[in-house]
Amino acid sequence: MARTDVEKVKHLRESTGLSFNEIKKALDGAGGEETKALEILRTRGIKIAEKKSSREVKEGVIASYIHATKKLGSMVEILCETDFVARNADFQELAKELAMHIAAMKPGDIVGLLEQPYVKDLDITIKELVNNYVAKLGENIQIGRFEIFQI
Repeated sequence: MARTDVEKVKHLRESTGLSFNEIKKALDGAGGEETKALEILRTRGIKIAEKKSSREVKEGVIASYIHATKKLGSMVEILCETDFVARNADFQELAKELAMHIAAMKPGDIVGLLEQPYVKDLDITIKELVNNYVAKLGENIQIGRFEIFQI
């Protein structure tokens, strides 16, 4: 593998969190082009999420976010299949990011939340963000409920 390929793999791994083998397959399928490989990885993530979507979610975490003004906050329940994934740092990071997004964007319901562009990367929706974590962690992940508190 050429030096530039190693850099591409490293960059894609940092941005997606997927395995070396998945990234290598995507780069090979994209003829070494990083943008096309990222699109291949997103497509695979959607397919993985669809396959896992029927699995029962009975574990998870509740995350909260309080704005610096202490006048705005949110809580969100994120569900997964096993306590092993619920304790995973990546899963907990997703929960924290979703709580922050909910406080910032104030969606009306879960359907609206899933359709919103992610506040930290407007090129992807919340649904795509969750699908990326499904592909990374290998389990069905769902947003259970959320609440926004504002004074």
